[in-house]
Amino acid sequence: MPRTLLLILALLMAACSPDEATESGRHEAKENATRQQPAPTPDQHRIILAADPWCPHNCRAGAPKEGYMVDIAREIFAEAGFDLEYRNYGWARSLSLARENRIDGVIGALKGDAPDFVFPERSMGTARIGLYTHPESQWQYKGLGSLNGKTLLVINGYSYSPELDRYIADYADDPERVWVISGAAPLGRALRLLAQERTDTFAEDQAVMSWFLQEQAGYTTPRLAGVAHQAPVYIAFAAENPRAEELARLLDMGLARLTETGRLNAIKASYGLSTSD
Repeated sequence: MPRTLLLILALLMAACSPDEATESGRHEAKENATRQQPAPTPDQHRIILAADPWCPHNCRAGAPKEGYMVDIAREIFAEAGFDLEYRNYGWARSLSLARENRIDGVIGALKGDAPDFVFPERSMGTARIGLYTHPESQWQYKGLGSLNGKTLLVINGYSYSPELDRYIADYADDPERVWVISGAAPLGRALRLLAQERTDTFAEDQAVMSWFLQEQAGYTTPRLAGVAHQAPVYIAFAAENPRAEELARLLDMGLARLTETGRLNAIKASYGLSTSD
């Protein structure tokens, strides 16, 4: 190659500033670093709650009305930057999935349902547990002694009252005294069994029973034979969940805010409930 051409090439290379070369390398390093970084985890801003339908507290996932507790939680968590995903499983399975840290928590829980879970300080509603019979029955619930000779139908994993829970645990292996059913939609099955007189009495929340009978045709309306218990209802998180304390705190703060603004009352009123329900 002629010396004149070599000289021209050398001068052109010298004209490129060190800053330009460095900047080019910086862009390349930045692009490499971007490629090496893991993609953001899509679940970090998502909360998954599950339960079997227990309307009006929590209803069928994806329905036009998913339940006042779902509506409240969705609004509170959205304000904190979270997307809420609500799913339906059987109640016992929902508790199990939460304990396995495969979902964040359960919705519509009494403290007796999961005493090992993290609960907010504030409840979202109230459960009033009634004992129901065939409409022609004259039996009255007057405490555990009145259950002698009766078959009590209950749902797997549910808590009803401290005394009923002990009774269920004591006779769980005696189907003549306690009959346990499960599944994602057990209430309809329970009402059919009651109407067929295959069981004597069934324990259920009064608001849930009223809502179901209003929304579903073809079921025999049972008779309320007494009230066993009244208890607050919560969204609860498994202790194994590293976000449990944070999520419970967010619910408490959000409930206080919605109560103050009147929004809580408006959400409950849309389900025909008052703030005391």
